[in-house]
Amino acid sequence: MGKASKDKRDIYYRKAKEEGWRARSAFKLLQIDESFDIFRDVTHVVDLCAAPGSWSQVLSRKLYLPALARGVPAEELPKIVAIDLQPMAPIEGVTTIQGDITSMDKVREVLSHFDGQYADLIVGDGAPDVTGLHDLDEFMQAQLILAGLTVATHILKPGGTFIAKIFRGKDVSLLYSQLKIFFPNVTCAKPKSSRNSSIGTWVRVRVVLLAVTTLCVFIFALVLTTNCFGNHRGFHRMPRLHSTTWF
Repeated sequence: MGKASKDKRDIYYRKAKEEGWRARSAFKLLQIDESFDIFRDVTHVVDLCAAPGSWSQVLSRKLYLPALARGVPAEELPKIVAIDLQPMAPIEGVTTIQGDITSMDKVREVLSHFDGQYADLIVGDGAPDVTGLHDLDEFMQAQLILAGLTVATHILKPGGTFIAKIFRGKDVSLLYSQLKIFFPNVTCAKPKSSRNSSIGTWVRVRVVLLAVTTLCVFIFALVLTTNCFGNHRGFHRMPRLHSTTWF
């Protein structure tokens, strides 16, 4: 049976269509929030690798639209910035930027929309095009998350949260070590909406996702919280890695 047919049988695919989400991945972010309460007291958010926009939709519906309905003054409404190399259709309450997240010019452009404030939350469900060469795919995904980490060190506030996707393979311990230099708490979790199809493609790959991917056997969510000190943009080290899964 083809991929399209399998998608149509998927409960989250159908729910996404019924509820107006651009992709089923919206439920992964919703379930991460249910378990980690990542939207609490959040007013400045960045969505990396945002297209087609399902996570930006979640941010709009969970943060911007409720504040708008409460009559929050325009200058105090949550600010959401979405960035991607691909163009993205508009979403209410979301500022879209087309560009490369590794560009410092784009980082400065993101900050310009926050009126001098740093981000409370950065999310990213991006993944490179898969080649089928597992070592190469793992390496490319690691480079993507490190690019997101570079953005986070420039625009994430002390105590903020970073949600990102990574592939978990034989060399993932190096990536964990790099992440734990910057984040005292690293949590891996698997949202129940994560799809376990395409087993033949990823039979030797465990995926640690912040978001969730549709191309892996195991998908996890990664939640990282910063803990800066003084006025410096540096972070304390925390050696332990905590894991949570939902089935």
